[in-house]
Amino acid sequence: MAVLSKQVAVPKSGFSPIPVIDMSDPESKHALVKACEDFGFFKVINHGISAELVSVLEHETVEFFSLPKSEKTLVAGYPFGYGNSKIGRNGDVGWVEYLLMNANLDSGSGPLFPSLLKSPGTFRNALEEYTISVRKMTCDVLEMIIDGLGIKPRNTLSKLVSDQNTDSILRLNHYPPCPLINKKTNCGKNVIGFGEHTDPQIISVLRSNNTSGLQINLTDGSWVSVPPDHSSFFFNVGDSLQVRLIS
Repeated sequence: MAVLSKQVAVPKSGFSPIPVIDMSDPESKHALVKACEDFGFFKVINHGISAELVSVLEHETVEFFSLPKSEKTLVAGYPFGYGNSKIGRNGDVGWVEYLLMNANLDSGSGPLFPSLLKSPGTFRNALEEYTISVRKMTCDVLEMIIDGLGIKPRNTLSKLVSDQNTDSILRLNHYPPCPLINKKTNCGKNVIGFGEHTDPQIISVLRSNNTSGLQINLTDGSWVSVPPDHSSFFFNVGDSLQVRLIS
């Protein structure tokens, strides 16, 4: 994932410490603003989201992506629903399948995918709890940024996420084994899971399941890997917020 922002230079070795923001410390707002301005990417700890909730959602997500492709494509659609390989209408091709939903699951615009599962109620409940928790955490982060910038009112950005009619989306990605990759012959080494891109939104929230692969692009053109962390959340400054930070 490419990150556009006023990023700091890093050693040519490729090592780049990801800024860590402690949500339990109100004074972290200053480090948070600096991370946004200098790096465009940061990790959040002590975020208050239940590890048990995350585990349940991950289990249900794995169950969905384990379904036969013929069943998953029953809930394919645009913009919401199941998708495979092609990401959007611009053809950002990658070796990935995904499930895209409106963050407001009661909006009526989401797929009817739970009907395909053994326990649709469990999946939907986990999704609802997860989206509520992540939206709250995101609002807290955005309000800390606003505090750090000295902007009033405090909900200048967070209201765009907390609003009932928010256009926030929830995306579940799955990267299945790729038959084009052969470790012995190094064949298919350039296969990409999710293509290089920037995010047009205000901010993006990412979570990994301890699988490596995420990279960010620095101003010198180098790509550095982001070590996975199952217990934390990563935030990527989107193009819209970047405009505000550098204006």
